[in-house]
Amino acid sequence: MKTRSLRNLISNIASVGRQAFGGRLRRGHNGEIGDMCKRLLAIRSEASAVWLAEEIIDTYAELNDEKRLDFFGVLLHEFLPNAENLNAAIEFYQANPTPDALMKLVKAANSPRQTLFRAINMAPEGTAAIVAMREDLNCFLDQQPQLLPVDSDMVYLLRLWFNRGFLSIERIDWHTSAAILEKLIAYEAVHEIRGWDDLRRRLASDRRFFAFFHPALPDEPLVFVEVALMQSLTGSIESVLQQDQPSEDNRGKPDTAIFYSISNCQPGLTGVSFGDFLIKYVMDELSAELPHIKTFATLSPIPGFGHWLNDAATNKVSDLPLTEHGQQQLEQLTDPNWYLNEKVAAELEPVLLGLCAYYLLIVKEHGEPLDPVARFHLRNGARLERINWLGDCSPKGLKQSAGMLVNYVYETKLVTQNHEAYVNDGEVISSSNVQQLLKAKIIAA
Repeated sequence: MKTRSLRNLISNIASVGRQAFGGRLRRGHNGEIGDMCKRLLAIRSEASAVWLAEEIIDTYAELNDEKRLDFFGVLLHEFLPNAENLNAAIEFYQANPTPDALMKLVKAANSPRQTLFRAINMAPEGTAAIVAMREDLNCFLDQQPQLLPVDSDMVYLLRLWFNRGFLSIERIDWHTSAAILEKLIAYEAVHEIRGWDDLRRRLASDRRFFAFFHPALPDEPLVFVEVALMQSLTGSIESVLQQDQPSEDNRGKPDTAIFYSISNCQPGLTGVSFGDFLIKYVMDELSAELPHIKTFATLSPIPGFGHWLNDAATNKVSDLPLTEHGQQQLEQLTDPNWYLNEKVAAELEPVLLGLCAYYLLIVKEHGEPLDPVARFHLRNGARLERINWLGDCSPKGLKQSAGMLVNYVYETKLVTQNHEAYVNDGEVISSSNVQQLLKAKIIAA
């Protein structure tokens, strides 16, 4: 209610600006979006600024991809600190390294792009518009890496605006608004929710579902986590997603919480991480509600393994730690139904488990594991507990990780210690079970 009242107030301010300033600037007259942005930075009237920010958002929404790319190019080249003022501030600070000189230097180096985004953010839907702009920008970055400074300014501000202190966490249940439930079905990125019946199962009494929200996007979940309450660690997603809820007679008291899906809902917020905080919050919530829950673990995909394994199978990985016989076994992966053949699956099991352990424990880039999910959980203090053979035989699971899933365990007393070991020393904390996989005979010494 407070959020909507504030939005109404901002909309009223924009209306005043439209009346006072609208006649002097129409999109049909000097309406290029770059010019509109420059004018926005020059406006001193709050009402006019809010109105013009709204006009910029509407104008951007009408641009095609080519024009949006041109707009990001304008932001890159034409919204820079004044070079003359900056050089003067640098020289002044070098000659007089005082706090006052430093403040002047910081002011001179301030990015006009950030000032522009802050001004656009004042519009009633400004935050949502900037998140959408960044989603568009991300689509261009692979081919247009020179736009990274624009992205950097956006990320800097979004991390401030989506600070954990501004977020609210809500438990999702069948009484949550249908509009939000519908979005959760659409946003599920790990294990597809197949309609309303499937969603109802995921909201049953042996499950928990939590989501993050931001006051500027009250009806848009930012990230959500799905939890299954079980009696032991599981390695099969089928056992988690099964449709039949256990009856009261057959249901024992759960002692394990399995985090089986963490989905980021807003592509424009990629790089603004909330999932770690959400996991820790849910752990606290479940501990308070269900004190008999003793183990907190994930059932996680290994999204980078499939690509790396394909390179290994085609001899594109240097120093592959396989015997010649092990390398030959990988050729059986060319059959898409290899996992259905018991003999072939049995032959591949030690090879793939060993390679997966090697991939998670040894293969690194910039000092961290190559796999993004591994980086996320290890950085948050989890322990790599178990690699599960054929835990996900869906087409997606087979493609991205040869059907394997991983359990990461969050042990409350060791989370901080594990985090420090990983961040400071690059140590991948893992169980002896996982380490033992590296010693399989099929793996070359």
